[in-house]
Amino acid sequence: MNSRERVLSAINYQKPDRVPIDFGGHRSSGISAITYAKLKKALGIDTGDIYVYDFIQQLAIIEPSVLDALGSDVIELGRAYLLEPDDWKVWELPDGTPCKIPWYVETFKEGDDWFLLDREGNRSAVQKKGCLYFEQLYYPLSERGIENDDFSDLEQILPLNMWSAAPSPGAHFDLANEKEFKLCEDGAKALRASTDRAIIGLFGGNLFETPQFLYSAENYLFYLAAFPEKVMELSQKLTEIYLSNLERFLAAVGDHIDIILFGDDLGTNQGPMIDPEMYRTFYKPFHKIMWTRVKELAPHLKIQLHSCGGIEPFMEDLIDAGLDMVNPVQINAHTMDPASIKGKYRGRFCFWGGGCNTQEVLNRKSPDEVEAHVKSQLDIWKPYEGFVFQQVHNILGDVPVENIIRMFETVHKDYKTGE
Repeated sequence: MNSRERVLSAINYQKPDRVPIDFGGHRSSGISAITYAKLKKALGIDTGDIYVYDFIQQLAIIEPSVLDALGSDVIELGRAYLLEPDDWKVWELPDGTPCKIPWYVETFKEGDDWFLLDREGNRSAVQKKGCLYFEQLYYPLSERGIENDDFSDLEQILPLNMWSAAPSPGAHFDLANEKEFKLCEDGAKALRASTDRAIIGLFGGNLFETPQFLYSAENYLFYLAAFPEKVMELSQKLTEIYLSNLERFLAAVGDHIDIILFGDDLGTNQGPMIDPEMYRTFYKPFHKIMWTRVKELAPHLKIQLHSCGGIEPFMEDLIDAGLDMVNPVQINAHTMDPASIKGKYRGRFCFWGGGCNTQEVLNRKSPDEVEAHVKSQLDIWKPYEGFVFQQVHNILGDVPVENIIRMFETVHKDYKTGE
């Protein structure tokens, strides 16, 4: 099997020739740029610069030589864009490592802190001295509140959050602009022709998280209880906007990707962030509308949701709404025991992740302990129908490179077939 065939076999519950591997195929299976620089050195790769494509999380573009060395079967659609030297500008990581960031990311330094500006010049986010990522500062609707909002300017307000202030490559296009639509389409087509890796296209479509970026989390969670009719109205309005964007996105890249990725963190280490009945009321109907539209316009696409934490109580509803798979499968969270969820949803759902605990093992244990842990996880997930290996979320700046290398060596060494 080639990489794309391997991944699609696993998603479709057909036995792959080996466990499919994702490293950097989406924005929650990647690696801190600080750690990536060390990983390249450990692998003996001394060519190429460090490119930070996700500025908020400080994630690096994983170059083809590293993808090959570690056996990744997946690539993100964003690798189709920003291919010229002039598309990037010089910056410096918190540890002093030189890097490059997208040309459109606007920053300035004040004292020891870096600030990210949105398109209206607001201080959207800050990276404090000693911090390895950016934190949101500006919530455009926090003062206005939701109670009396008619959401008439919502589409204009949406870009005023830190994620939109520093979009990843591909997300920076305005697909309503004919020229940018063509650039997006041509890049996707060229990437498809250049690789046999499975391609993930990040769409987003966040219904639970986006209001938190607009109002702040504490305000929005209060609104869920205090103003349920307005929350429902907001979810409906967001879905209208997303559907329009989704249709343009699929028109541009739908024929050239294999998986479309949505986002909405619904869980924490302790379990769901909201009662499952709230999910069924305020979000499931709208997820179902969007995911049904994907299947209507691009029936070959597989639908993936990024959702951290203990989300098992939502899984039946997610499947019913049309979801094919979830990442990153946070196996250390409440309700997420891998043997349990595999047994309960076998044949109906693909688990994309759950290969290595990044909170308690990859960053803290010895290489031998990492190997034993990864083996135990693979023993649970084999023979890999309905499973794609990735570590649980991004590899952060405190992870020893020897642990990263041992993790991938373990996957390849003894678990070729899953027998």
